[in-house]
Amino acid sequence: MFDFDMLGLAPELNNNLKAMGFQEPTPIQNKAVPLALEGHDILGLAQTGTGKTLAFGLPLINQLLEQPGKPEPKTTKALILAPTRELVNQIAESLRILTAKTKVRVVTVVGGQSINKQITILNRGTDILVATPGRLIDLMERGAIRLSEARYLVLDEADQMLDMGFIHALRQIAPKLGTPRQTMLFSATMPKQMEELSRAYLENPRRVQVAPPGKAADKITQSVHFMEKARKSWKLRDILEKNPEALTLVFSRTKHGAEKLKKGLVADGFNADSIHGNKSQGQRDRAIEAFRSGETTILVATDVAARGIDIPGVAFVINFDLPNVPDNYVHRIGRTARAGREGEAISFCAADEVDLLLQIQKVMKIEIPVASGTQPEAVKPAKNGGNRRGGNRGGGHRGGGGGQNRGNPDAAAKPSGNRRRRRPRRAA
Repeated sequence: MFDFDMLGLAPELNNNLKAMGFQEPTPIQNKAVPLALEGHDILGLAQTGTGKTLAFGLPLINQLLEQPGKPEPKTTKALILAPTRELVNQIAESLRILTAKTKVRVVTVVGGQSINKQITILNRGTDILVATPGRLIDLMERGAIRLSEARYLVLDEADQMLDMGFIHALRQIAPKLGTPRQTMLFSATMPKQMEELSRAYLENPRRVQVAPPGKAADKITQSVHFMEKARKSWKLRDILEKNPEALTLVFSRTKHGAEKLKKGLVADGFNADSIHGNKSQGQRDRAIEAFRSGETTILVATDVAARGIDIPGVAFVINFDLPNVPDNYVHRIGRTARAGREGEAISFCAADEVDLLLQIQKVMKIEIPVASGTQPEAVKPAKNGGNRRGGNRGGGHRGGGGGQNRGNPDAAAKPSGNRRRRRPRRAA
């Protein structure tokens, strides 16, 4: 197929696609949309930036347009779950453009915003509800939303939901949905647990894959610089000074590190801002909008932003710290080279990060080209088993945080010690 007209979509959708400047479907859209329109459950695998939102959004909206009647109060016809607030907002923004001048209504619910206002909005009912799992459960427990009328379920970036412990929330949510239903699961990577997830929630799914799981987009130029940790800040400033107008996304492993790095850049005269778990939703939204418009050219972020930024103009992704979870590297660098553009992903690697780099290369089945320095021998972190009282307190979060917080640096950055175990945070 060569254009959207051949996919059999409703005229309203085709008109909105043309108004958005889309002329032909991407490979994932080309394969997934016809199967979804036929009613099949979909297991979609494609690297970031390839159009997964439209791959599930187009058939979902098309089917809702064919259904008569408005949604009942406190109900939704379709549910889309995403792991972070940023990704929820990104999905909803795309869907609202697609549903312009149609009867289909899109509502979002995320943590960090007024739950009372969300309750009021949900009283009217909605066609599509885009939500983070934690806030959705809060609203379900308050009786603000009933999912029994939902006949469509979409799990976007499902692998990150697994990393962040949302599988437990999903087990609470899924049984409340109506049956029969169509389920679509989309992801850029395919860890082993994903097979179990698909078997549990998808019925005879059609697998749609346009690139091997864990593979980055072809137009991303990758490189790694080996250096002492103390040299990272100098190298970052050198790169930024050489590309003063380029939109640059810089990733730090922890929220404290991200904020410290941002403040240092601002003090040195760079136009920088930051987003991480210590920022309110309003602060995060404003920072992303300023970055999108070019008002801010440098955005320092933790992995909370790795899957929630869809800005075609991002020229550079810089991994100031390598991620603890190898799959997160793929999602980080996928913030550049979007919508068919080219981009560059630059990573800094200190001696204590060599093992992380090797894990990333193993997952991606490539060897990232070395731009400078020589790879040092990996420094093995101290095991926690030796001194059980003191342990490796200062670096206790480096192994990934374990359990609920694995892959979520905003939750895992607090030092461990002899303290009462806290209940995991549910809202994204």
